[in-house]
Amino acid sequence: MSDKIYVLIDHENGQIATSSLESLSFGRELSRELRMSLCAFVLGLKVQGVADKLASESVDTVILVQDSKLGQYDPDYYCEAICQIMAKDSPYILLMGHTYQNIDLAPKLAARLNTALVTGCKGYRRQEETLLFVRQMFHNQLNADVFIKSAHPWIITMQPGAIDVDNSQRVNTEIVEGVVNLSAVVRCRQSLEIFEAIRVKVDLSRAERIVAVGRGIQEANNLKIIEDLAEELGAEIAASRPVVDNEWLGRERQIGSSGQTVSPRLYLACGISGAVQHIVGMKNSECIVAINTDPNAPIFNIATYGIVGDICEVVPELTKRLKVVRKS
Repeated sequence: MSDKIYVLIDHENGQIATSSLESLSFGRELSRELRMSLCAFVLGLKVQGVADKLASESVDTVILVQDSKLGQYDPDYYCEAICQIMAKDSPYILLMGHTYQNIDLAPKLAARLNTALVTGCKGYRRQEETLLFVRQMFHNQLNADVFIKSAHPWIITMQPGAIDVDNSQRVNTEIVEGVVNLSAVVRCRQSLEIFEAIRVKVDLSRAERIVAVGRGIQEANNLKIIEDLAEELGAEIAASRPVVDNEWLGRERQIGSSGQTVSPRLYLACGISGAVQHIVGMKNSECIVAINTDPNAPIFNIATYGIVGDICEVVPELTKRLKVVRKS
């Protein structure tokens, strides 16, 4: 085992995912605490630009693994590539964001490496010489300290929005080319097809702006006003569970304990009362704007701004005013 902490970097179109920047921030804090070096781990094809961006972050090393089979996410190729690199330089911990892709990848890695996996962590604490990872349970009503008994490397996924992104910079980062051989990988076609069915839709954890709709929309035909507002804001559309259960929007757009967890810069909650199951999935949003007819709706307790009114009246007017502002 080496005295290194690895952070697996998610990226798309040359941009580093926010969840990975958060994981890097956590890794920096942990590396200082444990006096270890921090390595960013990039997989892909033609992703030198991502590695160059990471070189401006406060990391000691960027491990760059490029292969034609890594051009898009495939759990079998990704798992094999990571295992080959980690076999050469077994890290103390492998960190990654708790995203759709990594929820698929992390258990496969843990099983392959016969090691511990702790998902959805929000931090850590020291108890004398023991390192404990903190994760929330029972719809975020309880913090649990997780003590790991297995051998290293441990695999930890970080809850989106739990860690602030810092702007630390380093000038002497080393970029290292990692070499892997993926010719003998046996692919699990069925598992890949299942994952692709989800992946091709939307990963809301990457969105900077989200317009979420709840049962206050009343019927599917009214979703057009939500679509218009989202288009005007350049936002993704999300939903609470009642909207998904009615099949007005797909389950991949559900926010909450049985859906995705997000932390966008703007979260616009339209007709969402604020059940705890929904709030746990979006409460770390930077700015929350709530629109609801009920002035006592729980959503207003966490909202940055609140509007008491019918979304079928408020949302079209908001869209109209945004158009005016954009034209001015």
